[in-house]
Amino acid sequence: MEFMAEVPYEDRHISALCMMELVQGCLNKEELKSVKKFVKENICHVIHPDEQISEKAIHLLERHAMSDGLRTVDSLIAASALVKGADLATANYKHFKNISNLEVRKFNL
Repeated sequence: MEFMAEVPYEDRHISALCMMELVQGCLNKEELKSVKKFVKENICHVIHPDEQISEKAIHLLERHAMSDGLRTVDSLIAASALVKGADLATANYKHFKNISNLEVRKFNL
């Protein structure tokens, strides 16, 4: 994620849903501690879904669920980025590649 250094700290956001997925993926307390430390040191804002994000996510699902396999959580993550006018950094590029006006930055884990 070398591109993260290009983004000022104040402009770094994470969707609350991404945070939940990171926590869910932890296998033990040490991993959870590491994830929380990384987010605290590198991310300035947590985006919580609101009505505008929810409405955008519904629209994205209507457009992309059947054709591209977009799922609910990914639609909310994409909608969060779109509503905030932010780029989306993800290792799951295929989930987001067909969403218009969404700037996706792919990285490898």
